[in-house]
Amino acid sequence: MGLFDRLRGDGKPRVAFFGIDGVPYSLVADNPDEFEHLNAIADEGSAGAIDSIVPPESSACWPALTTGVNPGGTGVYGFQDRENGSYDTYVPMGRDVQATRIWDRVEGAQRSATVMNVPVTFPPQENVQRMVSGFLSPGVDRAARPEELRNFLEANDYKIDVNAKLGHNEDKSDFIEDAHETLDARFEAFKHYIEEDDWDLFFGVFMTTDRVNHFLFKDYAQDGEYKEEFLEFYQKVDQYLGELRELLDDDVTMAVASDHGFTTLEYEVHLNEWLREEGWLSYEDDDHSELGDIADETRAYSLIPGRFYINLEGREPRGSVPEDEYEAVRDELKEKLENLTGPNGQPVADKVETKEAAYRGPHDDIAPDLTVVPNHGFDLKAGFKGSDDVFGTGPRNGMHSFDNACLFIDDPDVRIDDADLYDIGPTLLDLLDFQYDKTEFDGASLLKRS
Repeated sequence: MGLFDRLRGDGKPRVAFFGIDGVPYSLVADNPDEFEHLNAIADEGSAGAIDSIVPPESSACWPALTTGVNPGGTGVYGFQDRENGSYDTYVPMGRDVQATRIWDRVEGAQRSATVMNVPVTFPPQENVQRMVSGFLSPGVDRAARPEELRNFLEANDYKIDVNAKLGHNEDKSDFIEDAHETLDARFEAFKHYIEEDDWDLFFGVFMTTDRVNHFLFKDYAQDGEYKEEFLEFYQKVDQYLGELRELLDDDVTMAVASDHGFTTLEYEVHLNEWLREEGWLSYEDDDHSELGDIADETRAYSLIPGRFYINLEGREPRGSVPEDEYEAVRDELKEKLENLTGPNGQPVADKVETKEAAYRGPHDDIAPDLTVVPNHGFDLKAGFKGSDDVFGTGPRNGMHSFDNACLFIDDPDVRIDDADLYDIGPTLLDLLDFQYDKTEFDGASLLKRS
């Protein structure tokens, strides 16, 4: 037990959570030599594959994981959202998350949290003792508080994210070097503030894993040019997690999880182009680049990833589908999406969820009418500039999956069976010996102590 705990004298358990964005469970399980430390947690504690959420996209996943509720509760459905009555879109930030974060519950109970690099948390919260926001933050100078934390991070060349544009180059050497530098700085920051020993909940995310997967996952899965570099990177990730585990006091439980799985990418699917070709969407003129450029006769449009909205009268500014035709039109679109196949003959959709089935909560009124969860191999795009073809390829060779996310908890009393992302929040609160109303969560604790 650390000095701060002895001074505090409350004797309550603590939790250190480490996110490894986009890491599939099978990657760890299939490579025991590269993942010695995570597999040790699996052997000594609990581990397994879990499901992500609908949609399995980081901007929606991390708010769900950190609150324990679905996008209908968080109000965040993806990287780009829009409100009813408008064709204006916005990129959701931390203040757009409308549900209570785990660390808010901790701080509200007069306990302390250190939160580092969690996506969709900008700007940093003033009620959290230490916080550096993650993905979507403009830079450390504005993303970290208090000043002591900001000064430390800047002095140690801390970066919010890897430079993903380097991954677009055919030669991935610069990208891989940048990924290592970003990972190294993240580890040093996590190590420093774990050793500060003034937290009840430490919550930190390694985002670089997602970036590496986007550009190198097919190399790993299909023995490509950069397979060795891919595994070397992950061996370092595992080594760092092992070193962090060694730093934790006996009263701390370590948890490691990803927000979604990963798979190889074969085709990008430009869904607004598909809608245009199928007669569902048209534009006011040839100069179009955003949602507001759709024509009045448009019946449906898409936002990433795989979210479809009926252009509904009374809800959209220039809605063309009458309310009494909504169900029939949505059913027609759902059937077409279920029958859409790629150039390889495989169905694009693993499943097509209606808003009623996928979302519930005070913000389900802004939910997409349909959400496609893609089959492995398909990346669902939705720009408004137009595309030459429905199916294409880009610089990325790996893509998110709904299945095969991972969860590791250094406690043998946790049962990871038929679990999903929503179970993580209440499980962490149980490990913290924290009292809460179970009805507030879409998941349930996986801790099974008698």
